[in-house]
Amino acid sequence: MDGKLAVIGLGSIGSMALWQASRLSDSVVGFEAHAPGHGRSAVGGDTRLFRMLYRGRPDYYPILERSRDLWAELEAETGQDILTRCGGLSIGTADGPYIPKLLETTRINGASHQILSREEMAERYPQHNLRADDVAVYDPFGGALRTDRAVTAAVAAAQANGATVLSNTPVSSITETNDGVVVTSGEQSWTFERVIIASGGWSRQLMPDYLKAHTDTRRIFLSWFVARDATRFTPEKFPIFIRISGDRSMYGAPAVDGVTVKATLDGRGAPTPSADSVPRELTTAEIAETIETVTEFFPDLVPSIVRSDAFPDLFTSDSQPLLGFFTEQGRIYSATGFSGAGFKMASGYGQIAASEALGKGGFDGMDFVRPQRFKK
Repeated sequence: MDGKLAVIGLGSIGSMALWQASRLSDSVVGFEAHAPGHGRSAVGGDTRLFRMLYRGRPDYYPILERSRDLWAELEAETGQDILTRCGGLSIGTADGPYIPKLLETTRINGASHQILSREEMAERYPQHNLRADDVAVYDPFGGALRTDRAVTAAVAAAQANGATVLSNTPVSSITETNDGVVVTSGEQSWTFERVIIASGGWSRQLMPDYLKAHTDTRRIFLSWFVARDATRFTPEKFPIFIRISGDRSMYGAPAVDGVTVKATLDGRGAPTPSADSVPRELTTAEIAETIETVTEFFPDLVPSIVRSDAFPDLFTSDSQPLLGFFTEQGRIYSATGFSGAGFKMASGYGQIAASEALGKGGFDGMDFVRPQRFKK
């Protein structure tokens, strides 16, 4: 036996699972096909939004609360600035499909928030050009997560705790036996008591058929713009935002580099044949819609994309993650399928995956993310 636990993929979730597992066991190994934090995975793109306000399942809120605490723990443990705490804005049509449902979820959870009228928004955040029927909800705990720092910090913390990291070691197969799980990379193989699959867009090849039928790899693209006056788009003055106004939608983050503002079309994930060959260039249609939206939403951004990129992630047919063992008595644990929305809760998901995979305790209220839901 080469160890108690292997974590396959050290990206958004896998790095956090390795960090948390290293706190629970001195026999943990992480496998990464490239290098932790490499820019071709879902980690790429500098930042991801952290927010406590969202529309949808109230079940996410305890994971968000724990994730918020764990991001602070990771910062304290590693000395890295990972979460830029700048607040968050949810903006949209007052009676549209977004804001009412977000407020419904927020009231159930009891999350801290402040409703801002169009006039209040114009006074506090004049960077946004609002439509006549737009309102906003302010999230005091929102912020921008620095993705590459988060992943590399978590991996370094795990190594400091005694975990082993095998970089440039792509896993070609995993085989469950009566004694454990055999992990193969090329001509090398290892045996572990249990394995966590956290390889994002590359996870399908390691999944059972019943999950392959409910997942696909999709391409997510991001875009950045230069501000006419960058001082107006610093984290101190410009919170993260998600906006769904009528027929247009966009999300983004402040100029964490002091120069460029992330402003990206929302909900445009499209299937891609392979995580290894995601088209990185934006299409003519993507460029046109992005520039049209930025031109309306942000008059103080130069309407020209100065940087763009695209990354793979694994999506499920119901857009909920796959978190749990493939089979009830099995040894292979899934921590993937986060459908483009996993990074804000990555630290919390990592803790859940590590604890359950090592048999250190389960978590209630998680049926909606268990892989077995697709066996019904």
